[in-house]
Amino acid sequence: QVQLVESGGGLVQPGGSLRLSCAASGFTFSSYYMSWVRQAPGKGLEWVSSIYSDGSNTYYTNSVKGRFTISRDNAKNTLYLQINSLKSEDTAVYYCAKMIGDYLDSWGQGTQVTVSS
Repeated sequence: QVQLVESGGGLVQPGGSLRLSCAASGFTFSSYYMSWVRQAPGKGLEWVSSIYSDGSNTYYTNSVKGRFTISRDNAKNTLYLQINSLKSEDTAVYYCAKMIGDYLDSWGQGTQVTVSS
């Protein structure tokens, strides 16, 4: 029933930007804490960013602070991740996740971000 559909990924040169989107349905989006997580080739899942249900508080892992911005539009049931100053190390599949406390309750199919010159 819960559906999370990520989009906006692609192939970008170092220093470029992308805006990822996550369309949510099947639950009351405005009631849930949401996160972005990513998985680089050959590595485990890494938490990237989170945002409170009403957008009042945001959190980031140190490696993306100052470059990534998480936001949400509850009227549109959509989560966003603005990514600037992309680096090769940002190459990964990015997933949108519905949170229950500190664990991932649901997530989408992911969108591929590839940073290469």
